[in-house]
Amino acid sequence: MKPDSCIFFMLNKANQLGIRFLAQKVAELNITPVQALILGFLNDEDEISSRELGRRTELDSATMTGIIDRLEAAELIERRGNPADRRSIKVHLTEQGRALAGEAVRVITEANQKFLGVLSQNEQGELRNLIRKLRDQTGRG
Repeated sequence: MKPDSCIFFMLNKANQLGIRFLAQKVAELNITPVQALILGFLNDEDEISSRELGRRTELDSATMTGIIDRLEAAELIERRGNPADRRSIKVHLTEQGRALAGEAVRVITEANQKFLGVLSQNEQGELRNLIRKLRDQTGRG
């Protein structure tokens, strides 16, 4: 089998390239790509439960807990009790976290544009649609 004929190889290599690319861009913020994405999600909607944040980011609870622990240790977020459900917590951006989240969104937006810059606008839309279509069929045998 040739590498260019195996979609799994090609997707894996594209993923590695994308993660390295984003890591270089967010390095200036002293956070990891996943932390930048989490801060970006919280920038869009703050004060959500860790479970909801995990659902949106599609990260398992153990991974999400580790990321929240590190962001909290860096004083970028804080955990607070959820008045609607005492068994859960809500994740809040701190003032410092809010400022960094805005920067993370800016860097990620610029990185998206630069990474996909070799594609036309139509090709970018088509790529996103194809990826969505592949993701939507997950779980089918």
